[in-house]
Amino acid sequence: MKSINPATEEVIETHEEHDEATVDARLDAAWDRFESWRETPISRREKLLASAADVLREHSEEYASLMTEEMGKPIEQAVSEVEKCAWVCDYYAEHAAEFLQDEHIGTVPGSKTYVSYEPIGPVLAVMPWNFPFWQVFRFAAPHITAGNVAVLKHAPNVFGCADAIASVFERAGYPDDVFTSLQIPAERVAGVIEDDRVRGVSLTGSTRAGRAVAETSGRELKPTVLELGGSDPFIVLDDAPLEATAKQAARARTQNNGQSCIAAKRFLVHEGVYDEFVERFTEEMRALTVGDPTDPGTDVGPQARADLMETLHEQVTASVEAGATLRLGGEPLDRPGHYYPPTVLTDVPDDAPARTEELFGPVATVIEVEDETEAIRVANDTPYGLGASVWTADSERGEALTTKLTAGNVAVNHIVASDPRVPFSGTKDSGYGTELSRHGIREFVNTKTVWVEDAPADE
Repeated sequence: MKSINPATEEVIETHEEHDEATVDARLDAAWDRFESWRETPISRREKLLASAADVLREHSEEYASLMTEEMGKPIEQAVSEVEKCAWVCDYYAEHAAEFLQDEHIGTVPGSKTYVSYEPIGPVLAVMPWNFPFWQVFRFAAPHITAGNVAVLKHAPNVFGCADAIASVFERAGYPDDVFTSLQIPAERVAGVIEDDRVRGVSLTGSTRAGRAVAETSGRELKPTVLELGGSDPFIVLDDAPLEATAKQAARARTQNNGQSCIAAKRFLVHEGVYDEFVERFTEEMRALTVGDPTDPGTDVGPQARADLMETLHEQVTASVEAGATLRLGGEPLDRPGHYYPPTVLTDVPDDAPARTEELFGPVATVIEVEDETEAIRVANDTPYGLGASVWTADSERGEALTTKLTAGNVAVNHIVASDPRVPFSGTKDSGYGTELSRHGIREFVNTKTVWVEDAPADE
């Protein structure tokens, strides 16, 4: 399994697949560590997590450069990702004990009734390459601090990031095996889920991968959190400030080189402002700098892998052949690396890939709608339900539409984003379960009811 620099197509490192004996030894070590880690006072776990935040900040340039090298993230965005990981560590270092404290419930006089939240054991995290640090830390920070231990199966093209994340916990002073990783391909994940030493599974990835994990986890009766794909609508109402909205639209589509589940992908624009928005948006996309991701001036770097770029181009080509109008881009750049330019499609037929599939790259589908009613209908006309946004000069008008949008995360005049302080989840084919906030930390705990009464008196 190879890590390949997507900007140069050079092999960075070849990683040896862990054999069954290695996997077995690591799961044994994780299970053994859980027995002592769960007894570690949560105040101590919080202190270690705060130390992890310090390590991330102290080594931010090192970790950011590694992300950029392995998957092509523009360096400024990579630095921001490391800083966000430190933030989620800070957040749970401050709030984990509060979120997991016993909840007392009044029942009858003379009895004591409460709910406790107790760790369940090693939890497998199957994580993607697109946010190779953030996806792991938003899982690990709460669930390790809750008393579980983490077993990471990262994407093969970012195994270097997996090793670096392990070094964060080591540098922060965590005991061995609180966090461990497995270098295995996707086809071996089911066997790990089936292992009795694994007690839960969190996956961020494709809907196809989510179905496979859900099937195996369901058969094994193990809790899962699935954050899957998205085809997020970006609704532009007729009163939206178009210059500012077009700038945000370009950013929402191309952040992380367009490789984000919560990136805006379908732009639903009121007919009264459609022509002007298309013009402004296309110019904003055209103005983006595509190039070397190590250059701080780069806005859009390469796609993470050659096959991903090829799939994206096939979707664009099929959409144009189906009748879509290509306003910008649409061809891989003739240079070393997996570079696909910012691309804008309009007049896209209902059954074209640009409307029916998730396009994981800097390709925008702009759709004209007659009014709010049609905007909502088209927005919800997708198997996905991860994020959505509404753009308008009247925030109350936008907020009223949020109740009609089927998505786990809806923003008004703001790009859809994850934040440690609020829940993050999807619906429909975008998955289930919650990450972040007080809700996320309780996904992999045993919610135990305790009822205590005085001993009955002898007659």
